[in-house]
Amino acid sequence: MDFILKNIKMGMIFLVFVLPLVSCDEEDDFMIDSNVDAMPEPTEGDVMETNTIIDFVNSNDDYSSLAAAIDAAGLTATLDGSTEFTVFAPDNDAFAAFLEANGFASLDEVPVDLLTQVLLYHVQEGSIMSTDLSTGYMESMAVYGASEEPLSMYVNTGDGVTINGISTVTTADVEVDNGVIHAVDTVIGLPDITTFALADTNFSILVAALTREDSYTFVGTLQSMESPAPFTVFAPVDSAFAALLEELEVSSLEDIDADTLAAVLSYHVITEANVRSSDLTDGMTVTTLNGGDFTVNLGDDVTITDANGRTATVIATDVQATNGVIHALDTVILPSME
Repeated sequence: MDFILKNIKMGMIFLVFVLPLVSCDEEDDFMIDSNVDAMPEPTEGDVMETNTIIDFVNSNDDYSSLAAAIDAAGLTATLDGSTEFTVFAPDNDAFAAFLEANGFASLDEVPVDLLTQVLLYHVQEGSIMSTDLSTGYMESMAVYGASEEPLSMYVNTGDGVTINGISTVTTADVEVDNGVIHAVDTVIGLPDITTFALADTNFSILVAALTREDSYTFVGTLQSMESPAPFTVFAPVDSAFAALLEELEVSSLEDIDADTLAAVLSYHVITEANVRSSDLTDGMTVTTLNGGDFTVNLGDDVTITDANGRTATVIATDVQATNGVIHALDTVILPSME
């Protein structure tokens, strides 16, 4: 079911895992009147009205598809309890578009294990208000594919709130008894390696390099769940490519011939391995898709020494996709061209 895991044409990127929390600097004082009667204890037969995530979804006709999906995935009790969650909630139109795009006539046709992880990809632990969000990466509750670690998601707060470049928050901060709900206009599919490259503007030059017509393009390969997946991608940010062009004394990517560009891009990819930062060791020699090697160095920073003795610093780690993991670099590493 690879097609469910794709979000248009997608790719690599850069990461920030920690969400800044909005705090309150002022402390309120409360006056307690000891003469006020205490809240009476409920008696047998009383019904305590609740407004949980499930109550909200079930009481809104626009979310009947979401309610059905939650029920099919066996998540109703989880989202109806006392534990607080944040839910990015797709409406009925979003689910209809998701089913049509992936060739399903109804939710019943979606494999339950896959549907469960898609739903969990829309859920965060704790109550996260829109003002708590910042541009960068955070972990979802979904686990699928290449790793047992949670899948990452990319949040962009530059103009409203968007997730993975495809889903926009249309109504924010609906508070319920056990968390908060943000309405979104698109079901957020599980991300492959290319998803994050397309979502994050810091990788715009990398995307241009990957999709250049006369070069060897990796987009199809990096969307695959089959061998040579999983992939570990060391992804240079835009400033890294700008520095490379200056180093090579050329004005644009178009001045680099197709074979050289393909060799450089494939030098940043490891196949058949989901190598997270915790798997790296000092002095590790890594063989790349290009066939060449580079060396990993551990110290105050994680650095990579390429075949020419040039050094790149890893500036973000462990952006987890379904078919591999991304680490961002501040420098483009170069293979031996001999």
